[in-house]
Amino acid sequence: MQRYLIMCRSLTYAQRAASALERAGVTAAVSRAPQQLTANGCGYCLRVNENRFHAALGVLERGGIPHGRLYRAEADGRYVEVAR
Repeated sequence: MQRYLIMCRSLTYAQRAASALERAGVTAAVSRAPQQLTANGCGYCLRVNENRFHAALGVLERGGIPHGRLYRAEADGRYVEVAR
């Protein structure tokens, strides 16, 4: 199963997003963003399973919770940016 990353601009935003997702029954893990995905080497993201990715985006959009770019983690370790 593939994993998706929802980028957040800070730890606070990532934690808020994770709390909103948890209340909606969507499991997401807050983690440091991979260095190659951030301009200055620091940032946070939510890691979401493929089967819950679109549900997670819907929860964030309905809740007015901002997020950054979206990526799919490939099996070879690469990250591919995806559109909504």
